[in-house]
Amino acid sequence: MIRLYYNDTGDKVGEITDDQLQFLIDHLEEESLQDRDYYLERATVDMLESQGADARLLKVLRRALGERDDVEIRWSRSESGF
Repeated sequence: MIRLYYNDTGDKVGEITDDQLQFLIDHLEEESLQDRDYYLERATVDMLESQGADARLLKVLRRALGERDDVEIRWSRSESGF
């Protein structure tokens, strides 16, 4: 599983699958091969939805945004759940 965290606080956002991570990698800009963070806005999540993101991934990303207009998240590979 892949864990998502808020970049600014380090708090956990949720978990996604390898396939969901690959979807993000394929659809979002990365600055390098080692880049593990993403800047999200509501419009970004809407774009991901229109590109075929699955419902569970969208739920995690929308939860990450919460009431915010934008957020930076990072991911880390995990062998176990929360």
